[in-house]
Amino acid sequence: MAKLRHLGIITVDPEKLARFYSDVFEMEIIHRSPAGAVYMSDGVINLALLPNTAEGKPSGLNHFGFHVEDAEEIGARLAAWNVAEPRARPSNRPYAETRTTDPDGNNIDLSVHGYQTVEYMADRGGEARSGKLEKIES
Repeated sequence: MAKLRHLGIITVDPEKLARFYSDVFEMEIIHRSPAGAVYMSDGVINLALLPNTAEGKPSGLNHFGFHVEDAEEIGARLAAWNVAEPRARPSNRPYAETRTTDPDGNNIDLSVHGYQTVEYMADRGGEARSGKLEKIES
């Protein structure tokens, strides 16, 4: 069974939300990106607080991610639903290898390596870990 392990929220003030989730829910900051994103965890769920850069998206949920064991199997299940085939994430993203959508168009990240450690494509040798997604493009 796939496990929900990652949520992304767009916000105008990632640091303020980070303080809120830290103070109220005792979540720990695990990474800050040069672009201003703050990544937090409760030890199970990874929360990405992403800066709203006026790209036409309202603040709120941007995407969520599943930690999966077999990317090929998940790809086959997605194909049965006739939704977007998982596509490689940019190599400068530390968590998910691929992204797809649900039938309503909500973004879903898929990660074989998981969300609890910061690991970029270069750390993985530029390749996905299983399935037909053999080479991740920048």
